[in-house]
Amino acid sequence: MYGELQPLGGGDPIPLLKASLTMGRRESCDIVLRFPNVSGKHCELSLMDGYWFVKDCGSSNGTKVNGSRVSEQRLDPGDTLSVAKHEYELNYEPSKLGATAAAPEKAVSRDPFSRSLLETAGLESRQIVEARSDKRQSRR
Repeated sequence: MYGELQPLGGGDPIPLLKASLTMGRRESCDIVLRFPNVSGKHCELSLMDGYWFVKDCGSSNGTKVNGSRVSEQRLDPGDTLSVAKHEYELNYEPSKLGATAAAPEKAVSRDPFSRSLLETAGLESRQIVEARSDKRQSRR
């Protein structure tokens, strides 16, 4: 076993039995999530150099790591993986899975649509960006 996903809010842990797994609503996925807001093939989990990585497969409702929508990112032990609105804590030990060095710096590959074009281009003022961020936080 390569670790497990512990559903937040209760439920049985999901064992990670292979070094490459697909998650989604389709029966052909390695981890089947039978929820209408989960895409057929929602995301992929892969183990590289002792660390798990997640890659969104173009899902409708997105994949998040620790609350931030991502297209691809490393998952550290204890990180929260959200598939649509379903949250899981990832539990594993990198040293037992072949990691020989400390984790490299996380390169966050955020969803390109999570920021406005003006913000991405650096043309929006800092106050407007902060006000939008505060507004998003208050909706949660």
